[in-house]
Amino acid sequence: MLSFFAVLSVAGLGVAYIGPLSAATTPAEATELDPVSLYADTIADAQSFLAASGDSIDLGRDGIVYDVYVAPKPTPTPEAATGSTASTSTSWSPPFVSPDPGTAQAVAYAMVQERGWGDDEFACLVALWNKESGWRVNAYNAGSGAYGIPQALPGSKMASAGADWETNPATQIAWGLGYIGGRYGTPCGAWGHSQSTGWY
Repeated sequence: MLSFFAVLSVAGLGVAYIGPLSAATTPAEATELDPVSLYADTIADAQSFLAASGDSIDLGRDGIVYDVYVAPKPTPTPEAATGSTASTSTSWSPPFVSPDPGTAQAVAYAMVQERGWGDDEFACLVALWNKESGWRVNAYNAGSGAYGIPQALPGSKMASAGADWETNPATQIAWGLGYIGGRYGTPCGAWGHSQSTGWY
């Protein structure tokens, strides 16, 4: 009787081990249990946990918590142009734009031509006074006391060009062109100085 139970238990163990082993080795399931595939799936799952730059993700395993930090991608910075074709802010020349009739720029354009300066000089003048005052007759810098289209410092200097220096663009422009001619030679000379130092 004892030998009968021994044979029966050995047969039962054989069925228990051989049955699942033969079932797991079928071709369809063998590819599902392929260690390389399981590893690849695990890596894909792990990569899906990547977060936005600088975020921390807690991944738990067997009661242990791991922090994963993703380094932020650096922001690319444009490289400075090199070579002889590179232009700098000090060498940029503004383009000529014909002024609208009746404006302060139209008055200035006529005065620039009377002085024998070309359109390139007028373009420099437009850029210069755009920067200084926006071509506003009443532009006032409270910090320095500069006034008017040419930003005379002090504004009362423009009285040498006319008593209406506070309100007349032609008077301010005449004074400003005289100042530029005497100190820098041309509007482009004044523009170049302004670009390199911030003032003229």
